[in-house]
Formats: sequence, C-alpha cells, structure tokens
Amino acid sequence: MKKLVIILLAVISFYSCKNETKSEVNLEENRAKSYDANDGFITMMGDFVYDADKKAAVLQTSNEIYGVIIDENLHQLNEKVEPFKTDQYTSVPVTIRVKRVENGNENSLWKYNLEVKEILKVEAPDPNKEDVIKLSNQ
Repeated sequence: MKKLVIILLAVISFYSCKNETKSEVNLEENRAKSYDANDGFITMMGDFVYDADKKAAVLQTSNEIYGVIIDENLHQLNEKVEPFKTDQYTSVPVTIRVKRVENGNENSLWKYNLEVKEILKVEAPDPNKEDVIKLSNQ
C-alpha cells in the first residue's frame, strides 16, 4: 500500500510538471529590472532633442518634458542619436538611465533636469509620425 501511494504521488507530480506554461520573456523589461533599485537612477524612454548651438537638450516622455544636463554622457548620447537625425530638431526615441534632479533655475520651463548615467537603446524615429511642425518661407 505504501508503494502504491508513493508511485501515485510520483505520477501526479510528474504530470503536473508537464502542464506548466512557459511565458515569453521580455528582455527589455528584465534589463530594466536587473539594475539595483536603490542606486537612485531611473530608466526612462522618450524622444531626445539636442541643440548644440543653443546648448539645450530635452527629453520628452509620454507625459512630461525634462531638461537634460549637458555633460560627457549627453555628448555620447548625441553621437549615437546623430545618424538618425534628418534635421537639427529631429527627436529620436531613446531609452536611458538617468538621475532626476530638481531644477534650481527659476527661469527654466522644466521642473526637473535629468543627468544621463547610461544609454540603453537608441532607435530610429518613426517616419510616419506627423507631429513635427516645420516653418518655411514660401
């Protein structure tokens, strides 16, 4: 009787293992989660624009616009973004790790500035996106 119970438990446990479904792994999500949550950095996705002449950079996310602190990491990001730009004000989708700091400049339009800490991904802009306004003399 004892052997029958052990065999029955073994069969049930093997049978239950076969019914496990494998879920698809999202590598980007796992990459973002693999960072230390206590390092003070945030992973952000948005459209990046840098105007070297005016020495101004912004990152527009789905719900807010941030000023970006100009430093060596910003210049590295700009080098990666440059091949995707069709004109000076082309916004390029990026995924970056940043430190968000409160903006001390009262004249600035942005409540927070971002300091780029790591560049995760730079993508080509959507060519069908029609939210860019271009001015021209006709």
